[in-house]
Amino acid sequence: MATRTETRDEREERRVTYHEADVVVVGAGVFGCAVAHALASQNRSVLLLERWMKEPDRIVGELMQPAGMASLRKLGLGHCAEGIDAAACYGYNVINYGEEAVIPFPKLDEVGAQHLAPYVLMSEPTQNGHANGNGNGHANGSAKGKTIRDRTGRPEGRAFHHGRFINQLRKACLAHPNITMVETEAVATIKGEHAKEILGVEARTVDPDTGKKKPDFFFGQLTIVADGYASIFRKQYVGRMPEVRSKFYALELIDCPLPEQGYGHVCCGDQTVVLLYQIGTHETRALIDVPLNCPDAAPAKGGVRGYMANVVLPQLPAAIQPSFRAALEKDDKIPRSMPNSWLPPSRQDTNPGIVVLGDAMNMRHPLTGGGMTVALNDVLLLSELLAPDQIPNLGDSAAVSKAMAKFHWQRKSLTSIINVLAMALYSLFSAADPNLTVLRKGCFAYFKKGIVDEPVGMLGGLIQRPLTLAYHFFTVAFLSVWIDWKERGLWEHPRQPVEGYQHHLDCLRRISPRHVPRGVIDG
Repeated sequence: MATRTETRDEREERRVTYHEADVVVVGAGVFGCAVAHALASQNRSVLLLERWMKEPDRIVGELMQPAGMASLRKLGLGHCAEGIDAAACYGYNVINYGEEAVIPFPKLDEVGAQHLAPYVLMSEPTQNGHANGNGNGHANGSAKGKTIRDRTGRPEGRAFHHGRFINQLRKACLAHPNITMVETEAVATIKGEHAKEILGVEARTVDPDTGKKKPDFFFGQLTIVADGYASIFRKQYVGRMPEVRSKFYALELIDCPLPEQGYGHVCCGDQTVVLLYQIGTHETRALIDVPLNCPDAAPAKGGVRGYMANVVLPQLPAAIQPSFRAALEKDDKIPRSMPNSWLPPSRQDTNPGIVVLGDAMNMRHPLTGGGMTVALNDVLLLSELLAPDQIPNLGDSAAVSKAMAKFHWQRKSLTSIINVLAMALYSLFSAADPNLTVLRKGCFAYFKKGIVDEPVGMLGGLIQRPLTLAYHFFTVAFLSVWIDWKERGLWEHPRQPVEGYQHHLDCLRRISPRHVPRGVIDG
């Protein structure tokens, strides 16, 4: 194993020749690249393994919240979101049956998150010819100067093509002198003969002479598995599998005139949820939620494409419909999809020598775009807890286990909020149940009243106070009761308040233990 007395060249030789390092990271996605870079910057020797080094072409990891951008900059990787035709995101526009509620990210001094200010705010507005700069003459460009004047001082998220961002992260890792990247497929862990400690991973690497895969082995004092939502190590080291209730089907709209430029859009109708956000100068991503076993998406009704054309399209804002229709008619294939998964977090302090993190350990519904923010925040926490001044030798399993126990609890201040919001808001926005519809109406009315700074601050990861979430949750709940009373005739029916309250308690029961899966509140 590498020691502190070895030179950089000697450690590189150990990685390249003997496949030995301080840390073996499996998976060069968002989490894997970020944690490899963070630990390498602490002078750890790192082997980063990825089974496919070509630019990914996926519909996940395209929208990063302001707190995610803050973490990216703290990790020294802020440049990875530049030069990839990314679009700025300044908040959300919720469209409920055609009625809009624009909820911008709050100014930091208004939500008490000043500690993030140097990292969340851009030093100056980006002027690269699309929605995060001046007008560009395209249908999705903002009016000249409007972005700069109206949004100065507000946090900024970013949306982009996932593959371009991953490529930038991988380039940063390739350029780091303490990281060696290897294109190989990890297939199993390596256990010690006389102890249960994990020593590294077994892999399959393509032999350049034969073109066929051959067994390969990589050893580290600590193995970090970050092989994503389809992890092959999850069953063995996490012990629970994701719960899937729906899928997002993706379309790419060209020059789509969004109702509010520079914002992510959530369009809600009769049991339909569509996300829209700009990912480039001309491209806007549309993600259409289709519940599993949806009757309107049955083959007899035209399948998923029929559902999009007959059910979703008519409920979208009129300005968006031409671009949506054109994208749908571009070819006759079923659009690409991804499962919307919920996987509660699990403690990673019980398996010596290995930790499973990122989407392999914890997932939430992607409706709120919190995945990368959680991942990068986790990397920051992990790099602090595993820093050389805290744990000089990562082979000290007891010290690593103690650090991972702290990690499990410290991450909750952010992840509990992101997880609860993702699952609860999806339950509301996709509500078919009349009780949940009452809560959805109250939630939208809450936004329309302008009570948005703290809710969207939590959504963007800027506010990490779970009690604030509880306060707003119950405030929305009682507002929903009041609206329901008024609509049902509070004064005409004396028993209405009691019935309404009981009705609302049923709403809360449905959104917590039944519609929001067990373990969400656990973070």
